[in-house]
Amino acid sequence: MATKETNRHDSGPSLEQILGLIAPGMLDVVVAQRGHNVPVADVVLHDPGEEKDDGTWAASGLILLAVGVDVASPEAIDVLRGADRAGAVAVVLRRGARGPGAALLEAAASGRTALLTRRPGQGWTEVLGQLRTALAHSAPTGTTGVKGLRLGDLPGLANTVAALVGGAITIEDPQSRVLAYSRMDHEPDPMRRLTILGQEVPRWRVDELRESGFFQALWSTDGVVRLPADDRYAERLAVAVRHGSEILGSLWAAADGRPLAEDAAAALHTAARAAVPHLSHHQTWGRAAARAREGAVHALLDGSGQAARVAHDAGVAPDRPHTVMVAEAYDSLDLKVVPAPAAGGAAEQRVLDVLALQAAAYRPGCVTARSGRRLYILLPAGDGETDPARALLATARSVPRGVVFAGVGPVAADLSGLPASREAAELVVRVLRERAALLPAADVVSAVAAFGELVPEVSALRVLDRIAPLWESLSGPVHAMVEHDRAHGSEYGASVAAYIDAFGDTGTAAQRLNVHPNTLRYRLRRTRELFGVDLADPTLRLLADIGLRLARRTT
Repeated sequence: MATKETNRHDSGPSLEQILGLIAPGMLDVVVAQRGHNVPVADVVLHDPGEEKDDGTWAASGLILLAVGVDVASPEAIDVLRGADRAGAVAVVLRRGARGPGAALLEAAASGRTALLTRRPGQGWTEVLGQLRTALAHSAPTGTTGVKGLRLGDLPGLANTVAALVGGAITIEDPQSRVLAYSRMDHEPDPMRRLTILGQEVPRWRVDELRESGFFQALWSTDGVVRLPADDRYAERLAVAVRHGSEILGSLWAAADGRPLAEDAAAALHTAARAAVPHLSHHQTWGRAAARAREGAVHALLDGSGQAARVAHDAGVAPDRPHTVMVAEAYDSLDLKVVPAPAAGGAAEQRVLDVLALQAAAYRPGCVTARSGRRLYILLPAGDGETDPARALLATARSVPRGVVFAGVGPVAADLSGLPASREAAELVVRVLRERAALLPAADVVSAVAAFGELVPEVSALRVLDRIAPLWESLSGPVHAMVEHDRAHGSEYGASVAAYIDAFGDTGTAAQRLNVHPNTLRYRLRRTRELFGVDLADPTLRLLADIGLRLARRTT
């Protein structure tokens, strides 16, 4: 937010430099009376509450983002004039369908603050992130020794800092996930190996560091924090990477086969300043690019968009056969009340993180996309290969901490066959989930299958999907029985279903229900007396099977 200025400098990158580094088409310059060479000190969100009763406040050198204010809003002129009185470089307003009106243009032309508009389709988060990244990239960082890197080249940054510090470098985000690491000239110690292989610091180690107060020290100081060597791990140095009050991540240096250099702490501290534009770029553009890739993968799986262009955006080879794997993750095993693909919690998302990493390492060209508690995996297949996901399916079965249901669709010869492969994989997962929903929670375990293993069950599921709307519009003996069970908690329907599934073998059905055969016979007799469900009638037997299968899907 904008705050009262006390030590604002009149030097810094110009508005022209900043706008030249953001994505084309994100902002439009409507009026800039002072031109584009005005220095910019920071980019902040406009806060009307900062303006005093006498209308005075300080915003010298600031680009203000007026979130929620449209160029056609009644308050747009007041916001612009207030920013001009405060000395702001520019104000960014949301562009409406008709653009700025004559009164707003006149107010902008009579002041010194530039009027910029955010184009439709651009989010305020992306605008703020890109402007701040451009500002950080333009600002001088002093002699860092890391000049010349392509913006956002985190592996290159890690290798360069490693040479400066004389140790192994890991770049992490604030959640202790690995963003990049330097090349390994020596065998890493066990913690570095675990961190790199898992792409994050192990949770137990994070807990150790948090409980010891290490993270509190790291996040609360601008200096380098030392973690002494012990009988398990080499010495480490860590420093937070900050942009203003925002923590972008951290740099970690570990002794790499030799002690760290004497000036390692000073070099790491300097490198943290140079890392700001790279981590800021990664945070803004990296996430945006990842979302765009995920969107392209979903477009391929849905069959929307031009296949060749979407495949290029998704990083998928258009001339190779592919298959689709779908995985659902659950922490809570109450599958009767947790429909998919409802958004999963943190535990489910961690399971999907592991699966996504395993998929990326499984085969080159493998891409993934999320939807709630589902992970979609697009796997390239070799010529003539009919089961490219076999090993990955086995891996999904053994993912710790949670229950996973995973299915694989048929291999699609080209991109046009991907939606059908996805649909088949989703149906396989539904079969596995509906099987599990019939079991006690303690007996539910991860299950995986390929489409070819469940063709009858998948076909039955498709038939039931088509019948369901018609069934709901009908009434009859089976409907009456199902409604009675729902209203009174009785188990007539479960008894009938067990009898049908056992092909009329009362003993087997009773054993599955864990009741005495005479109890089952009594229930079946009562279903005939109360509702008219006579299982000796083949037509009623068929209707009961269909109706009870549909009822189990909604209870």
